[in-house]
Amino acid sequence: MALNCGIVGLTNSGKTTIFNCFSNTKAEVTNYSFSTNKSNIGMAFVPDNKLYELDKTEPTEKIIHTTVDFVDIPGLAKGSNSGEGMGNSFLNDIRNVDALIHVVRCFDDENLQHVEGSIDPVRDIEILNFELQLKDLDSVTKKIERLKKLIKTGDKDAKKGTEVLNKYKEHIENFENVSTIDLSDDDKEYAKDMALLTDKPFLYVCNVDDDSAATGNKYSQAVEKSLEGTDAQVITTAAQLEAEIAELEDEDQKEFLDDAGLKEPGVNKLLSSAYSLLNLQTFYTVGPKEIRAWTIKKGMSAPEAAGVIHSDLKRGFIRAEVMKYDDYVTLGSEQACKEKGKFRVEGKNYIVEEGDIMHIRFNV
Repeated sequence: MALNCGIVGLTNSGKTTIFNCFSNTKAEVTNYSFSTNKSNIGMAFVPDNKLYELDKTEPTEKIIHTTVDFVDIPGLAKGSNSGEGMGNSFLNDIRNVDALIHVVRCFDDENLQHVEGSIDPVRDIEILNFELQLKDLDSVTKKIERLKKLIKTGDKDAKKGTEVLNKYKEHIENFENVSTIDLSDDDKEYAKDMALLTDKPFLYVCNVDDDSAATGNKYSQAVEKSLEGTDAQVITTAAQLEAEIAELEDEDQKEFLDDAGLKEPGVNKLLSSAYSLLNLQTFYTVGPKEIRAWTIKKGMSAPEAAGVIHSDLKRGFIRAEVMKYDDYVTLGSEQACKEKGKFRVEGKNYIVEEGDIMHIRFNV
């Protein structure tokens, strides 16, 4: 189960530079607005030091990280919902992602013109939100019209659906994102098929100048203040600095990071934040052939987690043998966990927890 995140932002915000820092594919970076006519797709490994600690306890031939899939949406602008800057087609690309990473320009550069003529990240967030809201309003309005036709045929469910969607329409017309609407889960089912853009979780990335990478600046502070009281996550990074770090070998990165006052590359923080944004967690399988991290939604049962490994494991699930990461690393082996009572056998109702080390017993 890979993450699927879209990277969005106004043109010249630095999002493609950030995309290139961690993606296995590289996209062209230019100083020109609307110079790109397609979205870029890439994959990145989620940083996870636990894998290497497990390797110290149980040496293995291969370590496999969980991954993140990214779509770098070309720069948007005011009017994108109606096609400005070719934005309309790119807004459709956003529908297929599970979460949005909004890169906001928080740096001055006389050689890189801002599409709005000045640096104001709070305004930029409002512009992008407005464009997404207008696209959602269009989707909701069109579905209301379709349901009205069904009402004429006596479809009672269509009448209920129209009532619910009119609440969505009013909410969006008040410049609110769909994610903040207060409705029951049953009511929200009427909008689920539309994959509304502003219903997706957001992570805001303040792209600052190199000197502000560790502390932020007045622009990033303004963003944080504007989002106080919301569920939005905000992190700060310097895209240009991250691009330089990404070019270095591991041993050289630490010295570079120390000089910049950073504990780790900002992209690591971004990837970890994106992971939590989608309410995901990790469990592990450990063996001499490979140690592997597996991604699941929080709240999944042991059979559901087994199904992420292979559908046969879910279908023929018998039990899960479970150890906690801390216990396994501290005690040093599976046998030691058994002797200390830290090795458990769990059935179909067990809810997998972060860091569980599991071995699935099954029969097909």
